[in-house]
Amino acid sequence: MGQNDSPVLNAHNKQEYPPAHTAEHLLNQTMVRMFGCERSKKMHIERKKSKINYDLPSCPTEEQISEIERKMNELIAMDLLVTYEFVNRDHLPEGIKLNRLPDDASETLRIVRIGDYDMCPCIGTHVASTREIGVFRITSTSYNQGDFRIVFKVEG
Repeated sequence: MGQNDSPVLNAHNKQEYPPAHTAEHLLNQTMVRMFGCERSKKMHIERKKSKINYDLPSCPTEEQISEIERKMNELIAMDLLVTYEFVNRDHLPEGIKLNRLPDDASETLRIVRIGDYDMCPCIGTHVASTREIGVFRITSTSYNQGDFRIVFKVEG
């Protein structure tokens, strides 16, 4: 790519609320680290209320749910920078998984990094640093046959 060339990426079919979408990235990594699960494949991220589901063998305890919220607000307060890099899918950074990409994903991918905490391919919109997310609140949780749902909101 030349200096003035822009990478060709897939069109993005939705407009996220950047604070909640960035919180989704942090929450995914927090769940992976705390429970050893995969990143969520089922979520609905909105300005007023967001829902995200994880495959877990058992329901987290109230203490673990409180720890998720505490850890999220700790990460937000750290004011981690959100940065981007463009890479060819043949030269991915270690640890990047492509299982959530659409079948027609472009050869060039945008990798989103949140400090040294999270890194994943994404074409969505994000805040510039985690402090812009505001306060993260879990408003409810539920568990049904291996499916753990967190309902959350962010308040700036």
